[in-house]
Amino acid sequence: MRMNSYIRAAVSGVAILTVGAGLSPAAAADEATGPPGLARYHGQSVDWHDCTVGPDDTTGKKLDAAGAQCADLTVPLDYGDPGGRTITVAVSRLRATDRAHRVGPLLLNNGGPGGPSLEMPVTVGETMGKVAGKYDLIGMDPRFVGRSTPLDCGWDIGSMVFSAGRDRAGYQRSVARQRDLAERCRRTNGDVLPHVSTRNTARDMDVVRAALGAKRISYLGYSYGSYLGEVYTELFPGRTDRMVLDGVIDPARYSQTLLADATGANERALRAWAAWTAARDDTYGLGATTGAVLATVRHIHEAAADKPLRVGDFRVDEHSLPVVYFGGLGGDRDENRAVLATMTRTLERAADREHVEPGPELSEVLTYLTTEAGSHQGSVQAAILCGDVATRRGTDSYWRDIQAARDKAPFAAPLTYNISACEFWDAPAEKPTVVDNDVPALLVNATGDTRTTYSGARRMRDQWSKSRLLTLPGANQHGVYGDYGNACTDRRVNAYLATGKLPERDVTCRA
Repeated sequence: MRMNSYIRAAVSGVAILTVGAGLSPAAAADEATGPPGLARYHGQSVDWHDCTVGPDDTTGKKLDAAGAQCADLTVPLDYGDPGGRTITVAVSRLRATDRAHRVGPLLLNNGGPGGPSLEMPVTVGETMGKVAGKYDLIGMDPRFVGRSTPLDCGWDIGSMVFSAGRDRAGYQRSVARQRDLAERCRRTNGDVLPHVSTRNTARDMDVVRAALGAKRISYLGYSYGSYLGEVYTELFPGRTDRMVLDGVIDPARYSQTLLADATGANERALRAWAAWTAARDDTYGLGATTGAVLATVRHIHEAAADKPLRVGDFRVDEHSLPVVYFGGLGGDRDENRAVLATMTRTLERAADREHVEPGPELSEVLTYLTTEAGSHQGSVQAAILCGDVATRRGTDSYWRDIQAARDKAPFAAPLTYNISACEFWDAPAEKPTVVDNDVPALLVNATGDTRTTYSGARRMRDQWSKSRLLTLPGANQHGVYGDYGNACTDRRVNAYLATGKLPERDVTCRA
C-alpha cells in the first residue's frame, strides 16, 4: 500500500460519446475484435479542458501551470452489462513535446489501493526530464477515486488498517470496528461494491487507451499500481509497450493480509529509525541508544493502551498509534526520519499526560486516521482490496497469527496480521486474477521496502523471465523512482523509457 503525503496510503465535465461513427483506428480495431458493446466507450471523443475546478484546487492549479489538460471519460459500471449504468473516470494529460520521437501514452498510477493519480504527470514529468517529451503523460484517478465518480461509506476514520492492540479485549474491539466498517459500505454503496475491483480498473485503463487512439500503452505503477499493471497484462495481452513497476507486488501473495509479508521489514525499519534518532539525542531527547529510543516508543504505546492519548482535539488509542509509526517507516531519508522523531516527541509528552498540540505533519496524519476526513479514500481502498480477494477465514484465525508472530514482531505483527473489513465483505464478483504471462518490464525495488517486500519483487522477476530487476540495496524505502533521490535508479528508469531497451541483466544501484 502506498499512501499520500507522510502516510502515503490522497468532478466536473461530461465526456462526449460518439456511437459507431468517427472511431479512431485503434478504436475501430477494438470494435472488430474487442468485447461486444464497448465500441461507444472505446470510440468516445475526449473533451479536454482546464484542470482547476475551484479556488482551493491545488492539484488542478499545478496541472494547469504545467500545461496539462483534464477530461472525464465514461465507462460502464458493470462490464458485463455495458449498456447499463455508467460512471466517469477522471484523467489528465501532459502532451508530448518531442512529436518527432513520440512513443505514445504513458499511464501513471500512484498505488493505494485508492490513491489519486491525476497530478502524476507533473511530478513524474519532473523526474523524467527530457524523456518526458516523448510521451503523453496520462494521470488517471481510478474508478471511485479522487475526481472520478465517488464512493464514500461514511466512515468516521480514514483506514481499515489499524492495530489489534496488546490483548484479546483490544482485538475484539478491532473485530467489531471492522465489521462496522464493512456494514457501512454495504448499507451505503451495496449496489456499487461488486464493481469496485482491480480487474474493472484495468478494463477502464483499456477504455482510456482506446479513447486516446493508441494500440498499446506504456505504464508506470507504484506499489498497488504494480498489481494493477500485472492484472492489465493478463486481461489485455499485447497491449503494453514499456512497463515500469516500482514496489512490486507478487500477485500470488495479493490477499486481504497482504501486509503480513512486510512484518519483519517494519521491525527492522523501526530499529534503524531508533538508531538514527539515538545518534541525534541532543536534538530529539528520545534516548541516547537504540534501546532507549525503542523503550520510549513502548512507553507511548503502553500509555495509549491504558488510556487514549490527548493530542490537541485528537484521541490516539492503541489501534491508531502504531499506524502513525507504520506511515513514518515508509522511507528512510533523513527528512522522513526527522518528521517521525518530532512526532514522537509530541506523543511522548502526551503519554506523560501533558497538554500538547500536534504539529502540522502529525495533525495531517491524525486527521486522516481518526476522523471522517479520510473516509472517501479509506472506503475506496477497502472496496478495491475486498472486492478483489475477500475471504471468510474466521475471526480467530487472525488472532492466532498475531500471537504466533508477536514475540518476534511486537510492534508490527498486531497491525500487519490484523483482521480487516474484508472478513465481513460479500464474496468478490470475480475470482482473483492469476497472472500467467511473461511480459518485458523493468521491476524496481529496495531491499528493505516496508510495504512491498523485495522477496515479492524477486518472485515476480522469476515469473517474468523477460523482465529485469533494478535493486536498491540497504534502503528501507517504499517507492524508489523519483521518490528517493537516487541518481542511478532514476537514470536507469529514464534510459529504459527513452529507448525501450531493458538492461541485458539485472542491475543494482547503490543507496
